[in-house]
Amino acid sequence: MTTNSDVQIVAAGYDLVHAAVEQSPTFDRIWREGALGADFPDGFEHISFADLDELRAVVAALRLDAGSALVDLACGLGGPGLWVARETGAALTGIDVSMSAVEGSRRRAERLGLADRARFATGTFAATGLDDGAFDGAMSFDALQYAPDKQAAFDEAARILRPGGRIAFACFELNPERVAGLPVLSADPVADYAPLLERAGFDVSAYDETPDWRGRVTRTYQALADARPALAAEMGEAACNALLGEVTLTLQVQPYGRRVFVAATRR
Repeated sequence: MTTNSDVQIVAAGYDLVHAAVEQSPTFDRIWREGALGADFPDGFEHISFADLDELRAVVAALRLDAGSALVDLACGLGGPGLWVARETGAALTGIDVSMSAVEGSRRRAERLGLADRARFATGTFAATGLDDGAFDGAMSFDALQYAPDKQAAFDEAARILRPGGRIAFACFELNPERVAGLPVLSADPVADYAPLLERAGFDVSAYDETPDWRGRVTRTYQALADARPALAAEMGEAACNALLGEVTLTLQVQPYGRRVFVAATRR
């Protein structure tokens, strides 16, 4: 089920995008207006659809404190994980398949004065390279739908969490019929993550569709598509093409059934 080509496709695209988005005021404006919201804290921006209310929901679900260890899976440029770490006092480890994301996260931790309790490394959902039972909490935003083996991803999360540790994440449920034949998304299209979590050893405590997710995605992605000339000038053609490839596919194919927020506890 898991293929190296799937991982390489995702890594290559996000290497380009993560290296370029910080240079694009047009992307920053569109993403803040459509995805993050005006109240999202400066310095912690990211390219998922997690707003400030959702970050607060993660804090409430994970129940971390200053002695806790937190892992952010598919951390991107590190913003959400660093915000949760700052709010709770937890030590953060961020894992991402993209080396440019890892490097950007390290720079951001330095800028925010959090480098002393944040570290970042390359890895995948199914192979984090982290120790057994090393973490009290795990989080992830809008990335699990790309994991080419979702069961392996949850099995790995269970391995690195201590018994009683918690996971909180938001991601998209996939419509198997709509993603058939597509790269990456067709590898393991999951329409309900709860049974996989149960099999991995989690008790699910929350599984809720997120408010107005389809409208937020459509409005934000359409605004990005309309801004292609400015994005290409600011980001470069290669990064713009990587970004808008996903945007166009999402608008045309509508591959997602729902976007859900999920919390669970490791047995």
